[in-house]
Amino acid sequence: MTNYSRNLLLRSAAALSMLALCTPPGYAHDAAPAAMQQEALPVGTCINLGNTLEPEQEGSWGGAPTTRQDMERIAAAGFDTIRIPVRWHNKSAETAPYTIEAAWMDRVQQIVDWALAEDLNVILNSHHFDPIHEDPLAVADWHGGVWRQIAERFAGYPEDTLWFELENEPHNNFDHSNLLETLSPALEAVRATHPTRAVIIGGENWSGIDSLETLPLPEDPNIHATFHYYDPFQFTHQGADWTAPDIPAPGRSFPTAADAAKLANDVLAVQAFIDRTGKVPFMGETGAYDRHIPLEERVAYHRTITDAFAPTGIGVCVWAYANTFPFYDREAGEWLPGMLGAMGLEERN
Repeated sequence: MTNYSRNLLLRSAAALSMLALCTPPGYAHDAAPAAMQQEALPVGTCINLGNTLEPEQEGSWGGAPTTRQDMERIAAAGFDTIRIPVRWHNKSAETAPYTIEAAWMDRVQQIVDWALAEDLNVILNSHHFDPIHEDPLAVADWHGGVWRQIAERFAGYPEDTLWFELENEPHNNFDHSNLLETLSPALEAVRATHPTRAVIIGGENWSGIDSLETLPLPEDPNIHATFHYYDPFQFTHQGADWTAPDIPAPGRSFPTAADAAKLANDVLAVQAFIDRTGKVPFMGETGAYDRHIPLEERVAYHRTITDAFAPTGIGVCVWAYANTFPFYDREAGEWLPGMLGAMGLEERN
């Protein structure tokens, strides 16, 4: 056994001990037989290519255009998977056939190709398709038409390393009451050319962990569930101006006793979802905003979250590579100290 493997086992054992200590009195797992378990996506340790292709224009939120070297660096750091958030609605026509700008499609494909060439798994999604969150059913055909073109462009790509996530963080009017009906045109479009490729669906209220409890999923053996974890929000988003008018005040520490208890309950909620559905979800986003949170506190947060959920066996995608919530410092040309180690990866620079 390598030192790396031994360390992971020790961290997982410690997390199980913490879970036992923090489990509320009287809480017990459902005694019902577990559902037949679906093979989990091998997400492993994953990083988001954040603030890159999901702004209005590539890198316009303070990011930088992606290069082949970025993919080489991410792979060399030991990540298994990269999640690539992409904004499509402002790069496509609102009316049939909902044509995507050719240059945009080419650029997305280029970045996917670079990632796959570095033996990274790729999660390609639709991110910030803004109109769908306000009028879901009215926008469903447009959204589906976009996915038809994505599916056609990536026909023939390896199924074991390229996965499609239909829409990031349903919220506002896009909720569980209309989730499946809204996503139906997109899923049908994907299945027309990719009958067995992994397709990922997250739930309402920004895909928070509580959405797993009532997440509706299609009867499709190749559908996989996801959730996002930014808890406690008052810590992870302190001083984040895009959350206005309710911007969490700077100065919040982590973890409090209440934070530890909630985290233990959240781990149990994931296990309950696995037991009930037979599907192993993955954490599509987690992170802590760097503006007011010192690096050592961000390292501690990621280590705590990684270790707590390790016993469930889920993959974890951190937010994000090299902009807000960064793991890599572009100006210094190095990974931020401690951040890779917090994920169970070897520190490097």
